[in-house]
Amino acid sequence: MSNKIDFGVSTWLWQSPFTTNSIDLFPKIKKLGYNLVEIPVEDPLLIDAREIKKALIDNDLKVSVCGAFGPSKDLTHNDSKIHRQCFDYLEQCFELCNIWGVDFLAGPMYSAVGKARMVSPDQRKLEWNLAVTNLHKVCLMAYAHDLSIALEPLNRFESDMVNTAEDVMRLVTDINHASAMVLLDGFHMTIEEKNIRDAINTVGDKLIHVQVSENHRGVPGTGLTPWNDFKLGLDDINYSGGLVIESFTPEIKELAAAVCIWKTMAKSQDEFAQQGLKFLKQTFND
Repeated sequence: MSNKIDFGVSTWLWQSPFTTNSIDLFPKIKKLGYNLVEIPVEDPLLIDAREIKKALIDNDLKVSVCGAFGPSKDLTHNDSKIHRQCFDYLEQCFELCNIWGVDFLAGPMYSAVGKARMVSPDQRKLEWNLAVTNLHKVCLMAYAHDLSIALEPLNRFESDMVNTAEDVMRLVTDINHASAMVLLDGFHMTIEEKNIRDAINTVGDKLIHVQVSENHRGVPGTGLTPWNDFKLGLDDINYSGGLVIESFTPEIKELAAAVCIWKTMAKSQDEFAQQGLKFLKQTFND
């Protein structure tokens, strides 16, 4: 698998939001041994795309891009103005992907993160249909940019809509557009899936991106994640693409509160990145 995996890390491990000045992280990320950096786009207006592109080239780094979806970017909201805000944001993200040479945008773009409620079956059906309709529009937008979207299941505490590989495949099927693809995140999978390997096989060739951390959001290899099953699943489907560590720093209080990171997971974020990469390379390299 070593020649097919791009080992990456999200800049969320150190900073939020990502801005043009965040390129200061790139030399360190490269020196740590990564060949891919994941850029979370919280506010496109904070990013000079051309300067970022130059920094990526200068540091010989590939890039993946994920979106951030809060209450103002919710495709299941009952106000179409909120949908329009999300469409406008996604259009900006697609333009960034084109400039940086990325072929997909990733994230849980079907609904707002943190929207986890007990609702009636009728309300759930209404919101599901809204997500399907609006994501089909998003796929048409992505297709116009020669891009795909990678839809990410979240755990039950962060979403009441798409929690498992089975859920996301139902969503992809209902959207019924070639641009609709899948991202799986090992953190969410350890909460929601019965078997990691089976979940990966459920998604199959729709899987175009993978994020990982431990079941406690800490350094890969320090928790309960069944990493051998993870590797076997990716081997089963002949996965080729990014394997990106996504975790967060407690130093950014707003982000830490949103993801419930109350304590440090390593002596430093640099150590987190270094130890995590060492473990992933030992596990996923043949």
